[in-house]
Amino acid sequence: MATALVTGATGFIGGHIALLLVEKGWQVRALKRENSRPAFSSHVDIDWRVGDLRNPAEVFRALAGCDAVFHVAADYRLWARNPKEIYESNVRGTVNVMEAALAAGVDRVVYTSSVGALGLNPNGAPANEETPVRLEDMVGHYKRSKFLAEREAEKFLPRGLPLVMVHPSTPVGPGDHKPTPTGKIILDYLNGKMPAYLNTGLNLVHVKDVAQGHLLAMEKGHVGEKYILGNQNLTLEEIFKLLEKISGIPAPRIRLPYVPILILAYVSKALSVVTRKEPVIPFEGVKMARKYMFFDPSKAVRELGLPQTPVKEALTEAVDWFRENGYVC
Repeated sequence: MATALVTGATGFIGGHIALLLVEKGWQVRALKRENSRPAFSSHVDIDWRVGDLRNPAEVFRALAGCDAVFHVAADYRLWARNPKEIYESNVRGTVNVMEAALAAGVDRVVYTSSVGALGLNPNGAPANEETPVRLEDMVGHYKRSKFLAEREAEKFLPRGLPLVMVHPSTPVGPGDHKPTPTGKIILDYLNGKMPAYLNTGLNLVHVKDVAQGHLLAMEKGHVGEKYILGNQNLTLEEIFKLLEKISGIPAPRIRLPYVPILILAYVSKALSVVTRKEPVIPFEGVKMARKYMFFDPSKAVRELGLPQTPVKEALTEAVDWFRENGYVC
């Protein structure tokens, strides 16, 4: 029986990948920090190993004897008291995983990057894996760290690492227990904390399709290639209208002007420097909202067979899960 190491299995995407691997008959080894709570802690068939991506020796030990690696773990925050932590986990941690995988001689590494590390089209048209991008285009420490981590991962291709990169768009669905920034938008909506919205857009995809996409990338992906794991492009207004139909909660009707909100976000950011607390309005999140984050997943659909579960179904499952697990007041 083949063995796969999954980093980030305590998280939203990684948890679904680990569970899917077990269902497919893999032996799953999952790396987690000592105090992290597994997303699927009741699943006894996952071999949890305590370790930190920033510690090369712990990564090497966790990876020993594995046939494949799914490097999903990332520090996904739009704000941090010490931004250096984001780079240590996302960039240095990725280098440690790639070094360990190369030394172990694994058959395949699937690295979870992000559409945040890809380019965007100025006219709002859906971007793809080849859309031009520069470090200067990255908004915030998370996006910059993922861009830099991807460049570090690519350096291992000439050294013979069988690496495939996947770029999830905006996954939604059950099990978003932390929750992610996108999950928090849904949760705030359900709890009546979303009175207005900005004119922006996202590409939504069912988290279970993203998990399937990782396994398909391992089985069918070409070494050195990138694959966008996404589905439907929707404006935030359209997303809220779907949530209104699903939940019965009226969608916000007020669209906020961008510039005044950006100014308020900048003030909130300045206050956070003094208070050392997370800003009420995330400056980086507002800056990201200036552009439609629309993407074209057709390469993954064509070459991998990426499933395209209807986004309404994904949102319905997310809403039901939040309600059933006590997240909704």
